[in-house]
Amino acid sequence: MKGVVNMDIVSLILVVIGALNWLLIGLFQFDLVAAIFGGQSSVWARIIYSLVGLAGIWCISFFRKLNKDKR
Repeated sequence: MKGVVNMDIVSLILVVIGALNWLLIGLFQFDLVAAIFGGQSSVWARIIYSLVGLAGIWCISFFRKLNKDKR
């Protein structure tokens, strides 16, 4: 169970990073991930984008956990 909890925490951190990046894009047209890792098409930026996307998919499972807690 500890591995799942750690995965939840890492996923939430990555989703927050992604959300903050989208906030910067929306407000200032500045992609922080691309700026740090050498452009949107660089391998490292694409890895980060992919990890954030996978974390978002993982976080979908939180809705099921919320429904279990309501019962």
